[in-house]
Amino acid sequence: MRDQEIRAALDQHWAASDASDFEAEHRIYREDAVLDYPQSGERIRGRQSIQASRAAQPNRKRFAIRRIIGTGDLWITEYVLTYDGRPSYTVSIMEFRDAKVARETQYFGDGFAPGASRAQWVEPIT
Repeated sequence: MRDQEIRAALDQHWAASDASDFEAEHRIYREDAVLDYPQSGERIRGRQSIQASRAAQPNRKRFAIRRIIGTGDLWITEYVLTYDGRPSYTVSIMEFRDAKVARETQYFGDGFAPGASRAQWVEPIT
């Protein structure tokens, strides 16, 4: 049953993120949660600081979830985060403790044109 509860909490979290409902978005985090952005070398400590940093971003954000996988205390979400119309392909790795996020690491990647050398073996992803 615990996995179902965490999955429901993740669904609520991402829906609140897409709606810019910062209060609901951050209910999933422990008070002492840590958020890492390895590509920029940033770490944010504490649920209130995580929420404040996201609320301060001036960009209009949209979240399109591609898939969520996980079990127990480790869950991964693949999604497209669009800032002011520009998509960023994103992976969020969440580590839970006591049914709340204790640590999250997010990775971001820009899109790129398909390689001509592999065209005969690929199909477009929608």
